[in-house]
Amino acid sequence: MPNRVALITGGAKGIAQGIALDLGAQQWLVAICYRTSEQDAQHTKQAIEKAGGQAMAIRCDVSDPTAVQKLVYQVESTWGQIDVLINGAGPYHRVHLFEETPAGWAEMIHNNLDPVLYLAQAVAPGMRTRQYGRIISFGMANVDKMEAQPHVTAHYIAKAGVVILTKTLAKMLAPDGITVNAISPGYIDSGSSPPSELDGIEKNIPAGYIGEIADIVSAVRYLLSDEARYVTGANLQVGGGWGI
Repeated sequence: MPNRVALITGGAKGIAQGIALDLGAQQWLVAICYRTSEQDAQHTKQAIEKAGGQAMAIRCDVSDPTAVQKLVYQVESTWGQIDVLINGAGPYHRVHLFEETPAGWAEMIHNNLDPVLYLAQAVAPGMRTRQYGRIISFGMANVDKMEAQPHVTAHYIAKAGVVILTKTLAKMLAPDGITVNAISPGYIDSGSSPPSELDGIEKNIPAGYIGEIADIVSAVRYLLSDEARYVTGANLQVGGGWGI
């Protein structure tokens, strides 16, 4: 899909960076936003440009609704539109629930769930006008089971909220030619999890191995393709059987 514009939050690192590089290699116009990883964001931007694509890197705290409006305005005023929104930003930490702090709890909720709403509100008007759009967010491979999670409680609640919000937005925006879907990764070697957490985890994964960023990129490619034009409100699990 040439001449498409993608806004990718958290695009400086990990899975979101992999998506940004892949779209850039396909000659998309790619805007990545970051909160603290300026050097990584600039490297990603340069890599996209070196591959012949166009990119911009913008600092933005996407948990701030006012900042989100400014971010979307900047991209739309530069490139005229936003066709695709990838909600890739979102911190993660493991801490026992009874040791969780108010600040840590708020960080998990406000930075994983709130931006999905704020960004949808900001990009939807333009997508509706053009009667086209794709929005993809990220859950967790076992989030639909609603299991007890003593060490990742706030993060898990936020990701469950992402899936619910995805379904709601999908229903609201389908009449305007906009699809809204979630991808729920299992264990992916993306650099976000400490090595100690991944050690020996293969025995708990039915497929027998830890996934790669390329596995998520392939799922994104499908959801952005014309072949997926009738797929909306889905929660696509990419975890080698883990979490089901």
